[in-house]
Amino acid sequence: MENSEIVSKVTAALENVIDPELGIDIVNLGLIYGVEVDDNGHCQINMTLTTPGCPLSDVLNQDIQKQVSAVQGITDVEIKLVWYPVWTMNKMSQYAKIALGVGGV
Repeated sequence: MENSEIVSKVTAALENVIDPELGIDIVNLGLIYGVEVDDNGHCQINMTLTTPGCPLSDVLNQDIQKQVSAVQGITDVEIKLVWYPVWTMNKMSQYAKIALGVGGV
């Protein structure tokens, strides 16, 4: 399987990870800043949270591990929290903005 195909499958799997507070997946919320998969199947996910002290980060991490580990070709998952660029509502997809009723839509 091509690397780009695995990255696409990982991204699709991340769409199954729902933020428990907002009820929207973490991809549409704009929390995923990058997905990398090496030739050995090691997956690194660079992501942020809506707030640095998010009380549900452990829940999200567990769900990410579960969803991404199920992708064929993935051998292990590393989640790297990054705080720059800072998350804002502008990072959300149009779908998320409409679902949450924000952004002047």
